[in-house]
Amino acid sequence: MIDRRKFLALTAAGGGAVFLSGLYRQAGATASTDDDFYFVQLSDSHWGFSGPPNPDAANTLQKAVASVNALEVPPDFIVFTGDLTHTTDDPKERRRRMAEFKEIIAGINIKTIHFMPGEHDASLDNGAAFKEYFGATHYTFDHKGVHFIVLDNVSDPGARIGDEQLSWLKNDLDQQKPDARIVLFTHRPLFDLVPKWDWATRDGDKAIALLMPYSNVTVFYGHIHQEHHHQTGHINHHAAQSLIFPLPAPGSQEKRTPLPWNPAAPYQGIGFREVEAKKVEPQYQIVEFPVTKV
Repeated sequence: MIDRRKFLALTAAGGGAVFLSGLYRQAGATASTDDDFYFVQLSDSHWGFSGPPNPDAANTLQKAVASVNALEVPPDFIVFTGDLTHTTDDPKERRRRMAEFKEIIAGINIKTIHFMPGEHDASLDNGAAFKEYFGATHYTFDHKGVHFIVLDNVSDPGARIGDEQLSWLKNDLDQQKPDARIVLFTHRPLFDLVPKWDWATRDGDKAIALLMPYSNVTVFYGHIHQEHHHQTGHINHHAAQSLIFPLPAPGSQEKRTPLPWNPAAPYQGIGFREVEAKKVEPQYQIVEFPVTKV
């Protein structure tokens, strides 16, 4: 169980704001499955990227690893929500970047790490290289009373989940109770955030429709390189910051060009998040953390 005082100390150290999500863990369940826990979400490391706007791109992922290892209370697990590597047309280079990414991530002092692809990892080869290095692109797991679903909306270059995977999702959800505690991880937003920026999933509405009958659902995603919170009905969607560079606010300009590096505040807009599940409180607590600068 996470000590509340330690969690508040982490919040103060990280300098991040606490966001309370609508997903909750019900009281009264058995302690063996419903102990308090938290996980860390990292996203969009784009290993292999170089050039503006991040002059320290060759070291940012390593600094993120050090920042996670410095957390006072180790998380139960870590999830990377896509774009582990930066896109390349060269299959050999793609695999080299994935191998280097795995080598760097091996330095994290947490045994359980879940991976999912972003379009930079998977759209050019339908996820073939990703599967070689990280396994399945969509899967489920359960942890202390919460059902986690990893959904792939990037391996299809048309930004679709696809009928086959939607059928798989339906079959999985059919096994859950209406009040089951469900967390879904994906890379792109399932809703139409800014379609002209590729910030959407063409058949994401079908996935949302499948999730709507369930009363306790939260979605965590990446792709847009910034903290963002949205609701479709009772379902909360939370985008994470990236580990390489921030992007502009949704629809705030014509193109989604990266925000410039600020030498006076290096790593501004770059970070990761904690998500804490409390068995007796009616919400998840989400805390944003910056990547350590040294």
